[in-house]
Amino acid sequence: MDTAFTPSTLVRIEAAALSALASRLDGTMHAQFLRSVDLLIACGNSRGRILLTGMGKSGIIAQKIAATLTSTGSPAHFLHPAEAIHGDLGALMPGDLVLALSASGETEEILRLLPTLKRKGDALISFTCNLQSTLAAASDVAFDCSVEREACGLNLAPTASTTSMLALGDALAIAVSLRKGFRAEDFAELHPGGKLGRQLARVRDLMHTGEAIPVVAPDAPMIDVIYEMSRKKLGMTTVQRDGRLLGVLSDGDLRRLLESHRSNALEHTALEAMNAHPVTLASNELAARALATLEERRITFLVITDASQRVEGILHLHDLWGLEMI
Repeated sequence: MDTAFTPSTLVRIEAAALSALASRLDGTMHAQFLRSVDLLIACGNSRGRILLTGMGKSGIIAQKIAATLTSTGSPAHFLHPAEAIHGDLGALMPGDLVLALSASGETEEILRLLPTLKRKGDALISFTCNLQSTLAAASDVAFDCSVEREACGLNLAPTASTTSMLALGDALAIAVSLRKGFRAEDFAELHPGGKLGRQLARVRDLMHTGEAIPVVAPDAPMIDVIYEMSRKKLGMTTVQRDGRLLGVLSDGDLRRLLESHRSNALEHTALEAMNAHPVTLASNELAARALATLEERRITFLVITDASQRVEGILHLHDLWGLEMI
């Protein structure tokens, strides 16, 4: 490797390319960006599909942009241009929008698709480094993804240019999702698996319910309180009357009671020793919100209640382990 091209130098070249792209989006490409968002929204409203295409490295970036669009509420598909000219172009239907990526704007496989794309498709958006290219001229919107140089000692390997295309695709996908009012709840429904799915799960999907909820009556003696806490193994118990929450008793509450009433601690009732103002949360909240509440309050559990303070479940910090690693 050229000694002048250190790892940090390469990263700075790509960062400079992104900075230049951002400046163009604030200036000369701002109107184009807004028009592209309108076209993408209109495509979805008319039940058309978003198809992305590109060869080589550009094709890989196109696949990632398609995945980002899909995961943020705008279903998109990748159409390989080489396969398209051998039959897969039949996937293109009237009303569809095509987003084509080509650094040169002269990629042979994509140019061979242009007559059909223009005849059947609703709109063509392109990402290219050459606004004088055939692809740019044929596009309804052509974005300038040109870079001063690639982050490559030979200034040949697509690096800074593909990074710019990726960032531009992300910007379009997020702008469209915001315009459509895409919510965290919608994102959660599309990401049910893995750690991300767990973070976006509802509290009701993770909480302890039914017989697993520790509960004592307000007049329960401390021996019964300790027994219930030990039996349910959550380090706490709720104090309820007719299913409604009166307060909670935690391991910490017991320790403080023993420290302040060493001689007669076990003579107290649950009502006398409980915390009457526990932190509660609704069952339809996201798990990420629950974790943030636990960390902010520096507590280990939440009581899940409905609007009338009826206890629906208990959510313990252990139930959320791993979310902070996302």
